Amino acid sequence: MMRTAVFRPPGPGPFPLAVIAHGSTQNELRRAQYRQPRFALLARWLVDRGYAVAVPQRPGHGETGGPYFEYQGRCADADFAKAGRAAADSIAAAVGFMTRQTFVRPSGAVVFGQSAGGWGALALAARNPPAVAAVVAFAPGRGGRVNDIPGRNCAPDRLVAAARTFGATARIPTLWLYAENDSFFGPDLSKRLVAAYRGAGARADFHLLPPIGDDGHQMISTRGAVPVWGPVLDKFLKGVK
Repeated sequence: MMRTAVFRPPGPGPFPLAVIAHGSTQNELRRAQYRQPRFALLARWLVDRGYAVAVPQRPGHGETGGPYFEYQGRCADADFAKAGRAAADSIAAAVGFMTRQTFVRPSGAVVFGQSAGGWGALALAARNPPAVAAVVAFAPGRGGRVNDIPGRNCAPDRLVAAARTFGATARIPTLWLYAENDSFFGPDLSKRLVAAYRGAGARADFHLLPPIGDDGHQMISTRGAVPVWGPVLDKFLKGVK
């Protein structure tokens, strides 16, 4: 069971579904202190456009609690693909539950994710789930800050290889959004990730946005950022309906 915030437009629906997946950390104490994610800016943006929005808190985090399935291992042997697939399991469970609700359409869902949640969304795209029409990843990745040092990544070559693995089977459209001042996944690494994903045969609309706030990694929740990523997102969603 996952504690989940749900936002919906007025009326009975059925509405298209949007699921938003939060980030993560390997630090157990920090995970335990996670508050229920809401992503208020994006949720409001989506509700205003007719989406029902679900924001689940995955196992091993905050009030959901329970075991943490997304452990990626140490940098020397990090398994980023495995960690992403574990997050994808939880996202898929949320999609499956929500699409059975009477106020939600059974197909045409869009999965969003930020950071590790975006990485999990890309892992889900590799499965091409029938109910999901597209994936939108805000600053996707894992292992972004070794010892909390900005720009110091854990095994970036392994992360690129995992992106290639996901891309080998993913065929649904995806949108990748990064900012130039992302302190977890800088421009060079973000370009390598999407190139590996595309090179394996997957579809990726990639946008490297200008610097956003103090750290572009948090653009999904940065006030004033909606005019930057909103038009890109709007165009993408209109293209997959």
